[in-house]
Amino acid sequence: MSKTHLKGNDVTLSGNEVNVGDKAPATVVVGKDLGEITVGGATGKKQIIVVVPSLDTPVCAAETRKFNEEAAKIDNASVTVVSMDLPFAMGRFCTTEGIENLSVGSDFRNKDFANAYGVLVADGPLAGVTCRAIFVVGEDGVVTYKEIVPEITEEPDYQSALNAIK
Repeated sequence: MSKTHLKGNDVTLSGNEVNVGDKAPATVVVGKDLGEITVGGATGKKQIIVVVPSLDTPVCAAETRKFNEEAAKIDNASVTVVSMDLPFAMGRFCTTEGIENLSVGSDFRNKDFANAYGVLVADGPLAGVTCRAIFVVGEDGVVTYKEIVPEITEEPDYQSALNAIK
């Protein structure tokens, strides 16, 4: 099992750990319109999968705004932000923040994504939500970049993730 930290305290992650070089599992999350969004797998285009605990926190909101801005500059790629937020809350957030260049998907139903990628927080105050992570998946469905952010309350390494998609 992987670990991360929340305000300096160890946090255990559960699920199947996915690493660079592995096939990215294709899983379904729920879009803000309650439709299904498939993330992972071989789609013929590159994917950035941005994993956050909740869009309703300042760090997650800043991260989503940053990726929304950068997504418009990337050719032949999709960007999906995955959290445990309810689809209605995600929709409100996107409307309020003007998020139009990426998709948001909720893993609230079965936690299939969180378990398939090993990003489900297993203990501590955030147990049951996703940690902060980024996966870049190639056109062939293979993970080319992974970052489990070492401290959940901090932003990821944007530049490394964006370099990996180019």
